[in-house]
Parts: sequence; structure tokens; C-alpha cells
Amino acid sequence: MVWQQLYDPFNNIWLSSAVAAIPVVVMLVGLGFLHMKAHVAAALGLGSALLIAIFVFGMPAAMAGNATLYGAMFGLLPIGWIVLNIIFLHQLTTENGSFKVLQQSLTGITDDRRLQLLLIAFSFGAFFEGAAGFGTPVAVTGAILIGLGFSPLAASGLALIANTAPVAYGALGTPVIALAAVTGLDLGQLSAMIGRQLPFFSLLVPFWLIWAFAGFRGMIQIWPAILVTGVSFAIPQYLVSNFHGPWLVDVVAAIISMVTLILFLKVWKPKEVWTSTALQGRKDDSASQVAQEAAAPASNVRPDRRAVIAAWVPWIVLTVFVFIWGIPDFKKWLDTLSVFKIPFTGLHNLIEKVPPVVAAPHKEAAVYTFNWLSATGSGIFIAAIVSGLMMKFSLGQLFGVYWRTIKLVKMSLLTIVIMLGLGYLTRYSGLDATLGLAFANTGALYPLFGTLLGWLGVALTGSDTAANVLFGGLQKVTAEQLGLNPILMASANSSGGVMGKMIDAQSIVVASTATRWFGHEGDILRYVFFHSIALAVLVGLLVTLQAYVPPFTLLVP
Repeated sequence: MVWQQLYDPFNNIWLSSAVAAIPVVVMLVGLGFLHMKAHVAAALGLGSALLIAIFVFGMPAAMAGNATLYGAMFGLLPIGWIVLNIIFLHQLTTENGSFKVLQQSLTGITDDRRLQLLLIAFSFGAFFEGAAGFGTPVAVTGAILIGLGFSPLAASGLALIANTAPVAYGALGTPVIALAAVTGLDLGQLSAMIGRQLPFFSLLVPFWLIWAFAGFRGMIQIWPAILVTGVSFAIPQYLVSNFHGPWLVDVVAAIISMVTLILFLKVWKPKEVWTSTALQGRKDDSASQVAQEAAAPASNVRPDRRAVIAAWVPWIVLTVFVFIWGIPDFKKWLDTLSVFKIPFTGLHNLIEKVPPVVAAPHKEAAVYTFNWLSATGSGIFIAAIVSGLMMKFSLGQLFGVYWRTIKLVKMSLLTIVIMLGLGYLTRYSGLDATLGLAFANTGALYPLFGTLLGWLGVALTGSDTAANVLFGGLQKVTAEQLGLNPILMASANSSGGVMGKMIDAQSIVVASTATRWFGHEGDILRYVFFHSIALAVLVGLLVTLQAYVPPFTLLVP
């Protein structure tokens, strides 16, 4: 029996919307204000969503359970499968020691602290955002910067500011993949649209980063290097996102940016070498807390070329495998070998969206594709195994590292599963549609406020993926109600969300831990908050131009 979604059970859209928002509010308050663990807050949000969907909006209980299970399975494959295997590769390089060689090779290129920031915090951090995401880039770059002698506040805050523009394509495109899943919009179009928003900020953020560290004068002194860094990242970011897909955007752009900057520094040097590691024009009490051994200059360490090449090999192998797995024809070929399509018989084509959310009644499909061969995570898994064997790990050692990786990320996987279950339940129950009808009342200002909604989601959940799952459907519905392009507004959720990454509680805790500045999370938050909201508003203004003002409207597919 087909169930039609109900959008206004109280015959008052504001009251209905307030009730529909309870699951999201429960989860965000739990994360942002009550400091609950992510999986606990997500579980409470899911529990409240089930109660509201069934008892307020009239969704049959069996359908609600099936919708939750459907989302949970998507959380495991493809998203959880990507996260597990990329962390596995990172663990292999850490235990092998090649990651330390990688760090030494990067920090030995220049003595100018501003240029070190460009290379490490922005370009190298973007590489780890693209390859792993989920806090890895802040942990890695924060640790490297503190090892170079940067003050804890500078190392923490600047690592967070730098980790913005690449976030939408983090963990091999996981946020975009999740966004496409919960909205039903085309993955390629979403990737392309985000790739027509963020390159502007990939050019801006390196200037912003150095300004935040060294002030305007310090920034102007090295503007050629900043421009080279930003342009060499922004152009590949646009090209890969528009003509290949979301999987390798950050990895390719980061590698090109790093190589381009290193080559540029062979022919260009700043007139004045900036040696200070404290924040310019700001009282930085943390500078005196840097241990002498941490402040020892790592730039004198010069690993031999063979060791550096060996350290880069696993990440080159990863890039090759993921690129191959991203080729549509190759994925189709793998699916001919083995793929399982599992219709959720208690959900598939049994839920009907109705006007005014859609122009005509529309049944929602619910078929889970278990593409265990063509899934991107499978390519990463094979790349990790190949790299592990090249690093002289035995099969037994590989199994041991994999088991330890599972234990390391088990709670992250659980959180992803619960959040995807919540996102799918919100979508199939129509709760996101109810919220979208209310948000449509912001009218012509919605492109700005819709973008800030993505910012708020990431700020409170700590994940662009989670924010896309929670608010992606809402963005689509609201855009359709206002006559805006749903691809534009769904993409704005992710693009605006990246600027919330620097103020989310999880990232700040990771930063304080990596820089050994325990208990100073409030100091870090106060430092980065202005940068976060200012950049988010700029993204919102760009989205507004893309919605209404030629020639920016030409960027919208």
C-alpha cells in the first residue's frame, strides 16, 4: 500500500516545521553544546526522528525502519568502506616510517615560515583532506607545524583556516557522494557545481591564511608565491571536479600545487626571510609554551632522494587506483562481473511525494546497490595492499594493521551509519520537505541563508558529509519551491559548509591535541571564529550572484 507524505500535520507550517526540526536540533545541541560523543548525539537524533516520523507525520513504522536501514547500509558501503581503507593505508605508512620521511622532505624546502605554511598547511593539508579527511589533515599539519616551532595557537588556528576550500571533496569525494545519495541529484552535476564555487576560495584562502599569520605587509611580501599556490590548486580543482568527478579533486590539485610551489621556489625567493613563528599583531601567550625540542628546526633534515621517492610511492599508487576506479566504463565492467541490487520491498516505490513539494506525485525508489567490486573503497583497499607489499609488509602484518585500523575507526563508522540512517529517514518521511517549505519563506535571500545553513551544519556536526546528509534534501526542496536551481543550492550547502569546518568542536579538539595545547580549545575557537563566519558569508554572496546575476548565472548547469 502506497503511503503519501504529509508535510503539515498541524495545519500550521511553522509549528509543523518546528516539530520536524527536533531530530536535527537534538543532534546538533548534543554535539555543539552538551559535548556528547558524535555517535550518541546522532543516535538520539535518530530516535527522535523515528518517533516524530511515525507518531506525528504518520509514516508506517515498518517503512521508517526500512528507510533507516537503507541509509545505514549506504553508510557502510560506499562511505564507510572508503574511510576504513584510506585510514588503513595511512596506518601502513606511519608504521613503516615513510610518513616521517614525507614530513622531513616537506619541511626541508624553505626556512621562511610563511612559505612553510603555504606548502604544509594549505597544499599538503589539502592532499590529506582529499585522501583521508575526517580530521586527518588538521592532525598531520598541526603536528608538523608545532614540530617546526610554530606557537600552539598559530599551529592550531592556521591549520584549521587552511583546511577549508578542499573539504567538500575530502576523503575522496565522500561529502559529494553523500549529497547525491540523499538528494537524488546527479553526482557529476553536483561535483561540477561545487567545482564552480570553491576555486574562487582556493585562490582566496592562501592569501587569507598568510594575512592571518603575518599581517597585510607580510602577505604582500610573498604575493607571487601565494598566487602560484592558489592558482595551481584552483585550476586543477575546477578541471577534475567538472570533467572527472569528485573522487580525486583534492589529491590531484594538492599534488600539482605542491610541485608547482616547490619548482617556483627554486627560481624565486622572498627579499626578507620571515623567521617568527608567532601570530603577527596579536598577543600570543602560547608562543612561550613551545618546548625547545619541538622548536628545533626540522629544515636541516635532508632524507636522501631514494627514501623520499619510496615515501611518496603509496600515495602515488593510491592516486592511480582511485583514478582508474573513477572511470565510468571501468566501473561498468566491474559491475558486469559482480553486483547485487537489493530492493527494499517494504519501502521501494511505496512512498509518494506529493505537491507542493513536487509538481506531480512521485514514488520514491529504494534499491540498494551492493557494488563491492566497483566501489571506490575497493580500489583504495587494493592500493593499500599493493603499497603494503611494496613496503615489505607480510600478509600477516597487513592483517594485523587492518584489524587495528578497524578498532581505530569503529566509532567513526558507527557514527556514519547512524547519520546516514537519520538522513535517509528524514528524506523518506518528508521531514526535510516540511523544513524546506518553511525555509522557502526567506524568499530572494535564500541563496545566502541556505549557504549559511550548510556552514551551521558543519560547525555543529564536524563533518561536511554529515551536514550534506542532514540538510541536502532540505536545500533541494527549498530551491524547487523558490524556483532556484536545486543543483546550485545543494552544492551551496557543501561549499558553505567547508567554512564551518574550522570552528567545529571535533576539529578544534584534534588541533589542540596535535599541537599538545590541551585545554585551550576556547582560545582556538575565539581565534578562528571571525575567519569562519567572514568566509562563509563570502561564499553565500557568491552563491547569490550565481543565482541571480549574469554572467555568474552561466556557471550554473
